[in-house]
Amino acid sequence: MCTPAVLFFLAFSYAPMPGIWVAFVKYNYRDGIFGSKFIGLDNFKFLVTSGKLFDLTRNTILYNLAFILLGNFLAVFVAILLNEMRCRWFKKVSQTIIFLPYFISQVLVGILVFNLLNYDTGFVNGILTSLGFERWQPYASASAWPVLMVVIYLWQQTGYNSVVYFAAIMGIDSETIEAAKVDGANGFQKIRYIILPSLKPTIVILLLFALGGIVKGNFGLFYNIVGTNPMLYSTTDIIETYVYRATMTDFNFSTASAVGLYQSVIGFVIVMTVNWVVKKIEPDYSLF
Repeated sequence: MCTPAVLFFLAFSYAPMPGIWVAFVKYNYRDGIFGSKFIGLDNFKFLVTSGKLFDLTRNTILYNLAFILLGNFLAVFVAILLNEMRCRWFKKVSQTIIFLPYFISQVLVGILVFNLLNYDTGFVNGILTSLGFERWQPYASASAWPVLMVVIYLWQQTGYNSVVYFAAIMGIDSETIEAAKVDGANGFQKIRYIILPSLKPTIVILLLFALGGIVKGNFGLFYNIVGTNPMLYSTTDIIETYVYRATMTDFNFSTASAVGLYQSVIGFVIVMTVNWVVKKIEPDYSLF
């Protein structure tokens, strides 16, 4: 039963590992990966001295922290809200509406956002001008995008993330909840003393998995919504978008590989550190 999964990881995770060498050479097509000139840590030094590494890491981590913390909070809130609904058809309709954005292609999300925020014909500017306000030009203002990107991400992902927590709530022993009602517990007390403690293991494990990818940005979301607009790089440029430009625009494979290796090492260190802390506090909730 494990054979397909093992083959998948061998083919797509372990087989490409020799490509790490590209991060330590000045790659060119003629000489190939192992024939290119070895330059040691020069690619990493360039990233540090250029100041890009700090900005890329900061943007990626801050966005992911907002996605993880706010995303999990909203997912738990939505799951509890759905669980408390008594009207079955309304619950199903609500689940469908909340879950639907997850299935929308990020390319289509980018088109929707552009049509909402476009300076000339956007829906938002249409409302602003009709109310007598000046037009808003978000694609020329980097300061607005941290909030916009978080809102867009939460809109698209909250429904999907809430499914896991909703399933965990469904797994809570109904006799425990009924006993609490008999003892006079109200809805708030039921949530505080039964549902939330029961969700704790699920929340911790999902947070651990999410923190493992805290330095891996959502390329599809950022590229399709922001694109390669240099006016917004200060607040929207993440590691993945930089790697894309370095490889597809500048053809700088060595620098892109150096960034990717740095990203993987930092992610590994974060997972090991957080798992160690969790193991010290709650051994049952650690990954290993």
